[in-house]
Amino acid sequence: MTTTQTQTARRARTDPPTARPPLWDRRFTLYFTARAVSLVGDAMMPVATALAVGAVYGISGVGLVLGIWTGTFVLLVLFGGVFADRFGARRMMVGADLARVLTQGVLAVAFFVGTPPFWLLVSMAALAGAAVAMFLPGVNGMVPLVTREPQRANATLKVADALAQLLGPALAGLLITLTGAGTVYAIDAGTFLLSALCLALIPLARGGAPRETTAATDSAAHTGSSLRRDLRQGWVEFRARTWMWAVILIWVGYGVLLFGPLVPLGSALIGARLGPNAYGLVVSFLGVGTVLGGLLALRLRPARPLAAGAVAMTLYTVLPLCVALGADLPVLLAGHVLGGGAWAFWSVMWATSVQTHTPPAVLNRVTAYEQAGSVSGMALGQILAGPATGLVAPEQLLLVSAGACLAGCVALFSIPAIRTLRRAAPTGSSEPGAPSGSDGE
Repeated sequence: MTTTQTQTARRARTDPPTARPPLWDRRFTLYFTARAVSLVGDAMMPVATALAVGAVYGISGVGLVLGIWTGTFVLLVLFGGVFADRFGARRMMVGADLARVLTQGVLAVAFFVGTPPFWLLVSMAALAGAAVAMFLPGVNGMVPLVTREPQRANATLKVADALAQLLGPALAGLLITLTGAGTVYAIDAGTFLLSALCLALIPLARGGAPRETTAATDSAAHTGSSLRRDLRQGWVEFRARTWMWAVILIWVGYGVLLFGPLVPLGSALIGARLGPNAYGLVVSFLGVGTVLGGLLALRLRPARPLAAGAVAMTLYTVLPLCVALGADLPVLLAGHVLGGGAWAFWSVMWATSVQTHTPPAVLNRVTAYEQAGSVSGMALGQILAGPATGLVAPEQLLLVSAGACLAGCVALFSIPAIRTLRRAAPTGSSEPGAPSGSDGE
């Protein structure tokens, strides 16, 4: 054996067979920063809306403002997916962030100078909901462009989301008490401005090629494509994946029977029995569980991610069950930690599966169909929760929620396309920022 062959053999024995690419390069660091600051702002808004708008226009005013926001999102999110695939995910996300700088900035000024008229609150909510509909479909599409480790990236982002949900509401309540609602809206506008800046700075081109060239090519490819054709193509791709549409069908049921009613019913039951402070503590422990679930998803790499996620979701049953049975506070806290961890782990497995089993050219449109189904079910569940309590006791409704959670897990396991879906093969040596089919800009 020659000296060169000997050295080669030694390297083969000592070098790891597959070195995992680094996660925290410039691309992902900028993307993570954009998402983290934006998530903190998002987490502040429900509290700000409830306290600031509720103090002036009451519960019905809060409900209408939030309803306009959600309704606008559901109506437009499919178009957001088409535009993200046609013009590029990053471009749509930056534009949506800048639009929200405007909406939140206008509301900040309005609260600083006095009491905003209700028409202004509603119109800004509609514009903000439209902006989110343009933003969210691209979130999934950007992850494969900024990293070759989508599961690690999704888990890290889920941890950031959980921490934002822990810190954002408390910060919003404190700021409204000390300085007023205008400060919260101004900070929210600032988070969107920083998010837009970070997204714009992400270097997605390979080898330093100008983005204008690639973007122009992408736009030219879509010149003859009608909006209806793009929507139809997204639907065909969505429908062609049995595992995907089957999960969304289950999630629509979850939205109506589980996720939608859980917050209004759970807050009423826990608040009436143990006080509002106890409910706040319970929500915080839900966030703790979400952090733990995200950290677990960073470590585990199951060969069948959706099957592993379905196993985790069985633990979510504990959450509505302990509320329905009137458990003491320690049991409630433990149940919410388990529920948060289960939800976070499933979310990472699901997002990673969608990103790695969908062609980049249609990923944003497919994501839009997924989001539309999930959010519409939850919105219907929230609307029906109140009237349902006039027919059935809230505790019994939450027992139905627990049963629906278990039934959904059984359905996940019973569908072979979901149960047998395997982890996608590594992307190899391809650059995470390199365009594939559709420009991710």
